[in-house]
Amino acid sequence: MNKLNEQEILEYVRKNTGLLADGKLTISELSDGNINYVYRVQDEKGKSVIVKYADDKIRTSGNPLTVDRNRIETNALLKERELAGNYVPEVYLLDQANRLFIMEDLKDYENMRYGLMQQHTYSTFGKDIVDFMVKTLILSTDDVLSPMEKKEAVKQFINPMLCRITERLVFSEPYDRHCPFNNYTPELKDYIEREICGDKELKLEVAKLKYLFKNKAQSLLHGDLHTGSIFVKEGSTRILDPEFAFYGPAGYDVGNVIANLIFALVRNRYTAKNSYFDYWVSKTIENVIDDFQVKSMELLKEKVTDPMAETEGYCQFVINDIMSDSIGMCGTELIRRTVGDAQVKDLTTIDKPARLKAEKCCIILAKEFIKNRNGYRKGTEVTSLINRVLGELK
Repeated sequence: MNKLNEQEILEYVRKNTGLLADGKLTISELSDGNINYVYRVQDEKGKSVIVKYADDKIRTSGNPLTVDRNRIETNALLKERELAGNYVPEVYLLDQANRLFIMEDLKDYENMRYGLMQQHTYSTFGKDIVDFMVKTLILSTDDVLSPMEKKEAVKQFINPMLCRITERLVFSEPYDRHCPFNNYTPELKDYIEREICGDKELKLEVAKLKYLFKNKAQSLLHGDLHTGSIFVKEGSTRILDPEFAFYGPAGYDVGNVIANLIFALVRNRYTAKNSYFDYWVSKTIENVIDDFQVKSMELLKEKVTDPMAETEGYCQFVINDIMSDSIGMCGTELIRRTVGDAQVKDLTTIDKPARLKAEKCCIILAKEFIKNRNGYRKGTEVTSLINRVLGELK
């Protein structure tokens, strides 16, 4: 079918929902990505909804893309809301035939990436994101679900095309010096070729992490849990955009959150130098790492259903395994957002030469996290390394 235009979407909302008042409706595009169209439809009283429309092509390249991601994203939102409650916006309608869904508008929230770039802090974010990840990741595992429930859930969230994008962008292209899609500061070309493309030990460890990503159907992942997919206001956190959702290693989501907080911290050190913001981000990184382990252990012990999983020492094994994956995946996120095709404004909007130092910092941290991912269990171990590397690159 042809792509719906704005007038058709507006009329669709009018005819198929009773969510907005009768009378004139207005529509505005909010899209901030490369593979979807996002619109706000609002009535004259100011009430609004969000319509997310899935085209069958990537916006920039025109390459084909499955529209089934619309179903997967909607079902992921519904499941995450079931598991974690109001951290996820409410979905009002899914229409697979028309490739769209309608959900709650978060217009009184701000995109966390842009908020962090302005040194905004959020007192409950650390607690909120840990609670969300613990509930969605632990409650979707084999240790809690019955074998039939788990296998059916894995089948529901098979997401081959979006997983292929992640496998390419995160685990392959940044390590290929001949990849035409990589995007980095030209002055770093020789450094990247030596420190990333030419580091055989690093590439082997990334290959192992890619193997885990492809084969470890552990938990229902958000699949793209960065600060651009998190909307916040003081006292409240909402997580959206899980179109990359699938069953994979729990540490992938945790590692993405840690890495994107590191981007915010590194940016602040080289730009605003806001001491309170620096303290808040550092403590949030530590709390995410430490509290995730404590809360996951508590929930796993409370909800475990597999008798063998009740064996002494097993739950600690699971949490240690997740944290090892988390630290490694944090490293792959740091590299792919610095070198790969999908960069982050935290880094790209820094003026040179500070940007060169910030990007080098992220690469150095990434290599350490990937190669020595079993060596970091405490939040302070991670922030101490960050501080050391930042100090060396003043």
